[in-house]
Amino acid sequence: MAKTGTTTQGLREAIERSGYYPALVAEAVEAAVGGEPVASYLVHQETTFDSNEVRRHVTVLVLTRTRFLVSHTDEQAADGTSPSPYATTSTESVKLERISSVVLSRVVANPESYTPGTLPREVVLTIGWGAVSRLDMEPATCGDPNCEADHGYTGSATADDLSLRVSEAGDGPDTVRQTLAFAQALSEATAGTTRVGSPQ
Repeated sequence: MAKTGTTTQGLREAIERSGYYPALVAEAVEAAVGGEPVASYLVHQETTFDSNEVRRHVTVLVLTRTRFLVSHTDEQAADGTSPSPYATTSTESVKLERISSVVLSRVVANPESYTPGTLPREVVLTIGWGAVSRLDMEPATCGDPNCEADHGYTGSATADDLSLRVSEAGDGPDTVRQTLAFAQALSEATAGTTRVGSPQ
């Protein structure tokens, strides 16, 4: 389930509709937003299966005039540290100028007959701001198949702080549309092409 919109009240309503510890999630998100107007948001809930347990996770993304906020809330079963189930929620506030990349990957069916405006069957939104980087290494080669020299290693570093996958089959078409809308709003805000929150 995902919802997007442009008001603080709409954000609260989307969190409540998700049905996932709404009081806890809303309090954490609203404290992080503070008094700033909300320009855009996305609330995404996913369910995972871990052995015999069903676990839920909600991600809330919020765009304000100056910041990108991300909140994660997870539920945990009772364990050795807690006799009862518990939830953990965290929020991070990132200045827009720190965002280094906004990557939107689209998966479309039957690309040979694709019509502009057709909804992708799946999208993956990846946002990087330098908090987490992945380094992929592999042996370097010179192109000569008979060469036995050691050419060291080559690799690439990827900013991969947040990756959110939604699909039409698993999350519904509205969720895909809403993810596309949030990605566009964030891309425009970080590129400085529009003033966040200004009339279109």
